[in-house]
Amino acid sequence: MNAPTSTEVLVHPDTYVAGVPHELMGRLRREHGVVWVPEPSVDNWPAGPGFWAVLRYADVETVLRSPQVYSSSRGLTQIYDAPPPLLPPLRQMMINMDPPDHSRLRGLLTKAFAPRAVAKLEERIGGYARDLVGAVVERGSCDFARDIAADLPLLTLADILGVPESDRWLMFDWSNRVIGVQDAEYQASSEFDTTGATEMAVRALQVRPDPDENGRMPDSRLPAGMADLYAYARELAQYRREHPGDDVMSLLMQQVDSDGGRVSIDEFEKLFWLFSVAGNETVRNALPGGMHALLSYPEQYAKLRADRSLVGPAVEEMLRWWSPVTQFRRTAVQDTSLADVEIREGDKVVVYFASANRDETVFSDPDSFDITRDPNPHLAFGHGPHFCIAAQLARVQMRALFGAVLEVLGEVAPDGEPVRLRSNFQNGIKHLPIRWTVPK
Repeated sequence: MNAPTSTEVLVHPDTYVAGVPHELMGRLRREHGVVWVPEPSVDNWPAGPGFWAVLRYADVETVLRSPQVYSSSRGLTQIYDAPPPLLPPLRQMMINMDPPDHSRLRGLLTKAFAPRAVAKLEERIGGYARDLVGAVVERGSCDFARDIAADLPLLTLADILGVPESDRWLMFDWSNRVIGVQDAEYQASSEFDTTGATEMAVRALQVRPDPDENGRMPDSRLPAGMADLYAYARELAQYRREHPGDDVMSLLMQQVDSDGGRVSIDEFEKLFWLFSVAGNETVRNALPGGMHALLSYPEQYAKLRADRSLVGPAVEEMLRWWSPVTQFRRTAVQDTSLADVEIREGDKVVVYFASANRDETVFSDPDSFDITRDPNPHLAFGHGPHFCIAAQLARVQMRALFGAVLEVLGEVAPDGEPVRLRSNFQNGIKHLPIRWTVPK
């Protein structure tokens, strides 16, 4: 394969192993704002027609708040085009919907995130964070990404979805298979210890697809590629409808829309997929990204240690500076113009959060990490109708975990080089070795 040139760098997953190309994004953002990106073949993905990369903050907001012009449903939300037979089932996922279908399902989900249910979750999250950090304190070192950050969103999502704790590593496996489609380490199958697992989990594993001779799992966009997830979700939905608990998904199954309809089992399966994967991976990437930021700016870490009241603003700056989701796609459903660029119906339009969150017209000294930045109107959770519905819970998890790190571990230092996820979609760190002085 020839080395990528010019704007092709933005689409090549190899680029992001070395880090988000912020210097290139900054130059393109200042000079053009909206640029054309060719779409060469990558790995097993065929070459595509290319897309418009939207790099400025204001233009990203325009695209995200205009579903009548820039659709999530027509071409879905990933850069790479899905095969036509996959479009109908994938359009049933909330992330790939436009109003009014999206509005109906989001409204039901918003009702399920009742204040009482969220308050219970917040209390549990604090306990999980302290337990995770406490479990490694005597070791003096760990892989922050794997040993601490990976588990907190799994525990939280298990509570949201009503999944028993013994089954939560199923979600870790599912998330790896979907998000790690461009990374060999994540894409490879992982073993699941069925000791203590529920009968639901055991039955789901019986339909788990087999890896190929290289240990790689089949395309996760295919229903058969995630057969175990859908089998588990279907059985869980039926159980929760008959035996509701106090989890969010049990509450969701009881909600009624304006026409008297309820969430169907099929809709539940798609929401389960979305939360298990997207809900897990965003926080899983943001936590080591935030720690990497603190380690990269030790003076900011020292400021945070001296004033714990800055944990909240620090989390917002971590989300801006790191941007756990690099980009999202829309498709133009009519001829339009953006930043003096003519966009045709059917063109792919990809908004880059990693660029918008460093737009110098919105953020002063945008490449620096500053935990006292105020205001900080970052777009890490999106904007418009698809603004992340679980943003508050993501913030709670980050505040809880970094609060526990400050309280229990104190000052930590790098213990090796971070290993980044090979992905042009998720800005992730797979391994982040850290060390600290074991408290006496």
